[in-house]
Amino acid sequence: MKFPLSRTMCLVCSTAALAAALSACAPVLIGGGAVMGALVATDRRTTGTQVEDEGIELRTANRIREALGDRVHVNVTSFNRQVLLTGEAERAEDKQRVEQIAQGVENVRSVVNEVGVMPPSSLSQRTNDTFITGKVRASLVDAKDLVANAFTVVTERDVVYLMGRVTSREANRATDIARGVSGVRKVVRVFEIVSEEELARSNAALNARQPAPVVQDPAAASTPPAAAPAMSAPAASGVQATPLAPLPTPAVTGVVTQPVR
Repeated sequence: MKFPLSRTMCLVCSTAALAAALSACAPVLIGGGAVMGALVATDRRTTGTQVEDEGIELRTANRIREALGDRVHVNVTSFNRQVLLTGEAERAEDKQRVEQIAQGVENVRSVVNEVGVMPPSSLSQRTNDTFITGKVRASLVDAKDLVANAFTVVTERDVVYLMGRVTSREANRATDIARGVSGVRKVVRVFEIVSEEELARSNAALNARQPAPVVQDPAAASTPPAAAPAMSAPAASGVQATPLAPLPTPAVTGVVTQPVR
């Protein structure tokens, strides 16, 4: 079943086109080059884990770039400290070296190496991959029975990789949706499967860590502040004020001074 373009999908795809233009020349990308900025409000990872994943992506990408330069085109995506490597390396030993580098990065839990041994993909292929990522994410947003931001979507050479901490039902539903998007050749699941009970406990723990919202009293908000009492002018005393003597002229020092009486 193919899913028609919705307004959400059109917006995401427009953003995807811009992302493709900005990232096409980079030999090593973080976050899989996917469109993720629009959906950051709800995440099943703790804030600390999200920050750690970003750090893992940066450290891994930097080390790959330092070791192999432009000999490889690699996307690095980390979710809950599980690293997904996608892209291309022209030599099998370079593919193996990329995996070894990722495994040596601090706090990495596991590595999934999906780098293909082949020449780097073309600009048109990477642009198309970015469009597919946008369409898959938009389709997940349109699915009312899924939390779209629970999923990370990466596309490489028309193959869609799905990551996330999800239940079996959510994994199957998201897989079916991704398969129905036009242009998708294959869907690879890199999920961390949890039970419904475990997910409920995890969500409760995350919600408990969120600060309570500040609730304003409607009555107080609708009541205007009391006006300050008016100040009356002092009564005339009939006493004449003695004029002050003029201040002496300050010495010339190069500093601007202000006389004080």
